This record gives sequence, C-alpha cells and structure tokens, in this order.
Amino acid sequence: MPDHAPVQQVVIAGGGTAGWMAAALLAKTMGSTVDIRLVESEEIGTVGVGEATIPPIRQFNQVLGLDENEFLRRTQGTFKLGIQFRDWGRAGDCYMHAFGEVGRDLGMGSFHQYWMRAVREGNAGRFWDYSVNETAALANRFDRIDKLPGSPLQGVVHAFHFDAALYARYLREFSERLGVTRIEGKITQVERRADNGFIEALVLDNGDRVAGELFIDCTGFRALLIGKALGVEYEDWSHLLPCDRAAAVPSEPVNPLGSYTRATARNAGWQWRIPLQHRIGNGHVYCSNYMSDDEAVSTLLDNLDGAALDEPRLLKFTTGRRKQFWSRNCIALGLASGFMEPLESTSIHLIQTGVSWLVRLFPNRRFEQANIDEFNRQCLFDFDRIRDFLILHYKLNEKDDLPFWRDCQNSPTPERLKHRLELFEAGGGVYRELGELFTESAWLQVMFGQNIQPRNYHSIVDGISSKQLQEYLNNLKTIIQGAVRRLPEHEDFIRRHCAAPSP
Repeated sequence: MPDHAPVQQVVIAGGGTAGWMAAALLAKTMGSTVDIRLVESEEIGTVGVGEATIPPIRQFNQVLGLDENEFLRRTQGTFKLGIQFRDWGRAGDCYMHAFGEVGRDLGMGSFHQYWMRAVREGNAGRFWDYSVNETAALANRFDRIDKLPGSPLQGVVHAFHFDAALYARYLREFSERLGVTRIEGKITQVERRADNGFIEALVLDNGDRVAGELFIDCTGFRALLIGKALGVEYEDWSHLLPCDRAAAVPSEPVNPLGSYTRATARNAGWQWRIPLQHRIGNGHVYCSNYMSDDEAVSTLLDNLDGAALDEPRLLKFTTGRRKQFWSRNCIALGLASGFMEPLESTSIHLIQTGVSWLVRLFPNRRFEQANIDEFNRQCLFDFDRIRDFLILHYKLNEKDDLPFWRDCQNSPTPERLKHRLELFEAGGGVYRELGELFTESAWLQVMFGQNIQPRNYHSIVDGISSKQLQEYLNNLKTIIQGAVRRLPEHEDFIRRHCAAPSP
C-alpha cells in the first residue's frame, strides 16, 4: 500500500476515560476506514477522580450522537453550572466561576466596565447578581434553556458531574457496537522498528503481539509508550503549581445535591466536592511539603457533608506535561500526556481536545512532520494557557498567615500571566487569545472574586447617565431573578428526565 494512504490500524494502549473517549470518537468519525483495537487489563485500576466537566463536553457527546438523558442515567450524572470557590482570597470569601456570560455588553462597552463604574458610584450589586448561572446554582434551579424567555440574555449554560468509571464503561459499549475490538491483557514490552524507532507492536503478558500503525498511549502516569518506550521528557511544573498529592473518598448523597462543584481552600491546598446522584465525590489536593498524608486525610474526612462510603485513596502526582504529545507514531492522551490538578475540571477536556485534533490531523503512513508539529503546538497551547489560569487562583490569595499560601503568593509568575494581571489592574483590560479555553468572563470572575479592583474603568462607559446605568443594572438583575424563579428545582428536573437506577 502506498505511503500516502491513511493509517488503517490504530492500537490504543489503556482504557479508562482517555482510552474509551479516543476509541469512541475515532470509531464514530473514522470507523469505516480504520481498524481500532484497545488493550487494557481488568487488573490495572484507573485514577477515576475526574468527575467534573466543563461545557465543551456537550459537543463531544453530541458528535457521538449520545442522548443526554440516557448518558446521565448511565453515569449517575448531575448538572453543573459552575465552580464555587470558598476561602481562596481571604478566609470567608466566596465566589463562583459560573459558566456563561455575566451581564450584557452595551455597544462597544463591556459589561464589566459598566459594573466597575457603578461600583465607584455605589450603585452596583455583586458582579454575580448579573449571572444567570450563579443565580440558578445558588437557588438550586435548572432547565435546558438557550435564552431567557422574552429576553436577549443567554440562558443556562451547563456541563456535568458524572462517575468517570461509568462513563468509560458507557463509551466502551458504544465503541464496541461500532466495531472497536477490546483486548484483555497487560503490556509487558513495546517493540520498535530498527530503522526509524517507530513503535511496531505491543507484547502482552500472555505472549500475544498486537501490531499497529498508529499507537495511542492512554496508560496513565506510567506512560508506557510515550515515556518509557520513546523517552519523551516530562516538564515538571511543581515550582508553579506545588500540590503533589490528593486523597479521595466518596460520601453519602445529601439534599439538595447542588448543581456546582465546590472548591474550598485548606491550609496546604484545597478540597473538592462533586455531587452525583448516588454519592458525593470528595478529594483533598495538597502539597506534601506542608502537610502529611495523615493530616490531609483527617482534614478531608472532617469536612464531608455525609458519611464516608469507602476508605480514602491516596494519589501522588507531579504537575506538568510532556514536551511532545505526538512522537513518531505515538500520541499521548490523558495522564500519559500530563497532569494538572482538577481545580477547573480540565482533565477530561484535555482528552477531548487531544483526540479531536487527532481526527483533524489524522496521519497517512508517511506521518507528515507538519501534522505532528501542529498537533504538538495545539496541545502545548492548551496546557500552557490552562496552567496559567490555575496559577492565577493561587497567586491572588491573601492568606499571609499560612506558609503554603504565602509561598504561593511569592512563587514565579509566567510572563504571559504577569501581563494579563498588569493589564487588568490598570483598567480592567481582559482578552482571550484565539482558541483559548477560558473566556474573558472566566478570567473576570476569578480576578474580581479574589479581590482585584482595577485602578480605572474605561471612559467609553461614561456615555450614559448614572440614572440610566442604575436602571440598566436593575433591569438585568430583575430579569435574571424572575427567570430563575420559574425554573424547576435541580433534583426535580433530574427525577423527571434522567434519574439513574439505584446502584
């Protein structure tokens, strides 16, 4: 077969969320032309703590053609409207990174500039009073609406909380129906070609040999292909994001469940709370230089909403990423490609974008270097911008009495992030680079939420009177509150549309 023909044999090493997301999207988009085999072992567990997502996951599910209600039933899922941050700036502070827009721009004037002017004039509510999502989340209301009735305002923007293991199982069934072959076995050896160093085959513990043309490494932190076999280096970001441990435990569900992820700052890290239908997912991310494992577990267990359902599980990690995500004929996805703590629920998203770029740049047998370079450029862009956004949360803390947080204030600031902060502090300037994940609204909510107030506002918003400005803000708040009151309660919506059977 000529070397310009597309690759026809894809081997995915490892299952879990990353492996089965890759299998599902490739089978859906290219299944008629590609033979896809996935190698995994039932004896090897998955990390499985990534249960919170962000809105782009809906696009992934829609491409697969998944019914949203069925997907939620199968994964014990709930709806997510944002992430609430408690105690991140100062003790007692509380704000939300709510999905969707906040307020509505007037002409060329950005809403937040009008709001900053109103704050100076003493006529503004909280920034989030003008967020549909935060208003709905705190009222425990939800519905699928794109626009508020009788208004140009954006409706409710949602993502999901779900059981990652159940999601992987659901995608496995989906993939196998489309022809993906699952092979049970542990990988004991990776064979490489002598002429170019490409991977030739995976050798399993029973002696079977799984050959292929393109290999996708979803072997988690072990990175058996991209790391151990091909030797692609890992770039350590511990000096920027120092947390290196997590303790995770499920607990009994409580009412109301809540339609948002909660991230609460602790003495040497933070604790997550993720509500599912059948349980609450909890975890404590921390830095072992400032807190022992025993203390971290004790802090986690002392701050659960309900009784623990299992023994806490410890996870060790090094924040960072591969210097290349595609090397020779191997692509890394999931934990094999890198790890950033789940502060903004980006782990599953990075799997999604990685496999999406693979589909767009799917190789022929030449493995054109231009495609490889572009894939790596896109993945590096995503990882680096998300890293900066996570650093932002730590840099802006004001907890001078706690060594961990004080050291985070004084840790290095990447130049790109430093520029963003300086621009915002000068006059509320905020921008989004082309293709960047986090919107201007996301940056604004974290910076306002952690007590940065720009020195000035843009003079373009002085074109209306104080009375007009106050009426404008009052109308927005009234429309949002009225619309949210008419929404069903979150749990009622789930019961009517997507309740899961009791486990």
